[in-house]
Amino acid sequence: MPDEGVRTAMDRRQHRVARRRAARARRQQLSATLARQRAVVARPIRDMTEPAIESYRAVVAAIRARRRWTYPVLAIAAIAVAAVLPLLPTWFTLPLWMEQGLNGAALARFALFALFALGLNVVVGFAGLLDLGYVAFWAIGAYTAAMLTGAAKYSIAVSNGTASLADKPTWAGWMWFIIPVALLVAVIAGVVLGSPTLRLRGDYLAIVTLGFGEIVRIFANNMTSLTNGPRGNQSIPHPALYLPGRDLVWGIFTDNKYYWLFLFFVILWIVAITLLDRSRIGRAWVAIREDEIAAGAMGVPVVRMKLAAFAIGACTAGVGGVIYAEQVNFINPPTFTVIQSILILSMVVIGGMGSIPGAILGAALVALLPEVFRSFSDYRFFVFGFALVVVMAFRPQGLIPSRRRKLELSGHVREDSLGDLITADEDEEADA
Repeated sequence: MPDEGVRTAMDRRQHRVARRRAARARRQQLSATLARQRAVVARPIRDMTEPAIESYRAVVAAIRARRRWTYPVLAIAAIAVAAVLPLLPTWFTLPLWMEQGLNGAALARFALFALFALGLNVVVGFAGLLDLGYVAFWAIGAYTAAMLTGAAKYSIAVSNGTASLADKPTWAGWMWFIIPVALLVAVIAGVVLGSPTLRLRGDYLAIVTLGFGEIVRIFANNMTSLTNGPRGNQSIPHPALYLPGRDLVWGIFTDNKYYWLFLFFVILWIVAITLLDRSRIGRAWVAIREDEIAAGAMGVPVVRMKLAAFAIGACTAGVGGVIYAEQVNFINPPTFTVIQSILILSMVVIGGMGSIPGAILGAALVALLPEVFRSFSDYRFFVFGFALVVVMAFRPQGLIPSRRRKLELSGHVREDSLGDLITADEDEEADA
């Protein structure tokens, strides 16, 4: 009986093994059949697209070979195209969804967030520091503008019932100096935040920066004697530029001149950040991002370079906050919530961390897609969110990733290639 039981168990085991092998063979046969079918279907598509792809590669190679003059020409052309975007609806008859994305308010919002994305890209993409309180510097810039223009004092007087029409602030030429003042205030705030906290890393740094953003918002909400609290600051004067023979006066928030003003600062910041990234500071950021301990051991001043990244990101948001306050004419604490920080961070991640063109493209998608989908009414944010999920599912490295990020996610990063990767990042930014 034991012998028969052993033989029965062995037979069952052999039967199970045989069934598994047969199932595996069927799966392999099915996979091979599907692969052949896909090849048959894809061959005509590949034959049609391959000439276009080869032509595109040849054009890109020719542009890179002559980049001393092709890159400046392409940059000037891109600036010219960006400058005429708000004029297209007046020149041509466009579909409704395109007009909604090209109106002055939507383009100004895009340029504002492009400026913010460039600043946060320095912190997150270049230096590798996760900052969830970036909206705090936006608020600091906006409230600096409100206080220095007299709008905060006027708003407090309105709340107390002691204001008169004569107290309403008006624009003066010296108010252009509010922009560098707000820049300096934001830098000081960034250094004050960074000095005690930048020794932290990863999630701990993210939590501290998140808390800093909430502290600034709650402070603005509770300090009614300084910021007018939740009632906000109204009547922030619109900017004006008085030139010989011509006066440029910015009007309501849909005025195209706000977009051109933001575009000027975006171009200025692109040039400045590109030069920084190609300098010793940029190489220090790369070293800190890859391995902070190794960078410190090799003599890189880690804390000082982190403070520099935080200060540059902060001053970018401060400048944007000033122009935003002057555009919308009214600010209050609920504008500067943590969701805004997450939205700006999503622009950097979607576009490609460490990539300047990627940050701008991410800002364009996040800022303009809701306007394009406005015809969907209540469903536009669902469509917008679905589009973002699709992008991150199929392009986790971002739409225009830096070369380093692309290598990381494709699994081709070598452990001993830090010097090569620094050179690759420099070549990429030279190509941009």
